[in-house]
Amino acid sequence: MSSAYLWTSQSKMQPTPTCSPMYLCLKNICYLRQIVFVIQSQRNSFHVRRAEKLRTSVLQQAADLTENPPVVLFLHSLSDNEGDWSILPLLPHFSNNFGKNSSWIVFLEEETNVKVAELVKVLAKFDRTKEWFLGKPLHDQESTIIHHYAFAENPPVFKYPDFSAGWALSVSLVQRLTDRIRDEPLKSDFTIDLKHEVALYIWDSGEGLRLTGVPELCTELQDSPLARHCATTLSSQPPACGEAVDREDVFVAVKTCKKFHAERVPVVKETWEKEASLLEYYSDHADPSIPTINLGVPNTERGHCGKTFAILNQFVSSAVPETKWLIIVDDDTLISLPRLRALLSCYDASEAVCLGERYGYGLSQGGYSYITGGGGMVFSREAVVRLLQSGCKCYSDDAPDDMVLGMCFNALGLSVTHSPLFHQARPEDYAQDYLSHQVPISFHKHWNIDPVAVFNSWLREDSAPEPPHQTTKTEL
Repeated sequence: MSSAYLWTSQSKMQPTPTCSPMYLCLKNICYLRQIVFVIQSQRNSFHVRRAEKLRTSVLQQAADLTENPPVVLFLHSLSDNEGDWSILPLLPHFSNNFGKNSSWIVFLEEETNVKVAELVKVLAKFDRTKEWFLGKPLHDQESTIIHHYAFAENPPVFKYPDFSAGWALSVSLVQRLTDRIRDEPLKSDFTIDLKHEVALYIWDSGEGLRLTGVPELCTELQDSPLARHCATTLSSQPPACGEAVDREDVFVAVKTCKKFHAERVPVVKETWEKEASLLEYYSDHADPSIPTINLGVPNTERGHCGKTFAILNQFVSSAVPETKWLIIVDDDTLISLPRLRALLSCYDASEAVCLGERYGYGLSQGGYSYITGGGGMVFSREAVVRLLQSGCKCYSDDAPDDMVLGMCFNALGLSVTHSPLFHQARPEDYAQDYLSHQVPISFHKHWNIDPVAVFNSWLREDSAPEPPHQTTKTEL
């Protein structure tokens, strides 16, 4: 068996790793060799390159500390299971492969920078034989829809990890959770905010473990003076990949309906419409004053699958200019198109790309992932063409369009691509510390907020990524 996966203090068949003296731990075994790094990677080529860069950095740093490199895994390549990104279904894999010979599973996002020597020092402070759930804690200021209004009486009481800072599970905890999964199979349910849902599962209604905050796990930028004590830091957000794609390469489709023409469309026109070179409003009623286009699909109270597929067919027809990218948004989506175009410079439009905020359904039971519609769904032309050629269709006009699209892409073997810069909800529905290190691309919903003020505070080009000074408390 590869030495990349095993070490033991007793086995005579395994050589004792050599380490710098300051990194020795009990029985002269390198602490670094007890760490399994898991990069929360994705299948898209841009994300694979980012993951490879991070793995190279970890291994190069490790080579300065020990002759025997640690295990560094890509999450997206551990199996063909679409649900692997939801972490919990993989715990038995980690337990079976590393339970006897490792002490820590450390998870890193692609944009996480890690100072390996400092991380080793941090983990050495904790008794590796006990159960630990480590990370940078986040908490909700008020109960929020994305967390199903959990802890409504006291939202800040529950802490969950900011994945961007890196987070860690002791193998002792992984083994117990694996036993629990075997005894009680994971529920087939929605995956919306994974970091919160992982913390809830580990907490187990108070019977399990709470997150332990680690100040050395940070989300400061790597060059910041505030990062001197940090074992982890962040790369720039959003990533810098070159010149933004041209405005003429992005076609924007806004889904609306007659009852919202007077209420929501004016917000789009006042905020972000001016940044679009090619934009059309699709409705159930043709209104030349906007103007809107009636695609012949009646409005439905929910789902809108029929309308969305009509837009996809419109996009590949001669009715609209041919562009590389399509973005479909709701009429109450707030979005920064300049930031979107900058992000799209990282992606290859010749690939089948479906990009946005990723949700999941039934991931532990062979389900599928999808891009949630409210934050904006971005498609390369290649993705739209392959989808329509497959013959995949709505089972009804009011079916949930984003979920149907997810099922279609899953059937084609195409993975959707997640970006945390898209948001299905409003700024106040997310932890402030989480948003503080983002340059967000979108938010969704006008409920109980001033949408123009939110756009100006968060998404206007000269706006800083920090929350507004005043927010309206959500009434539950």
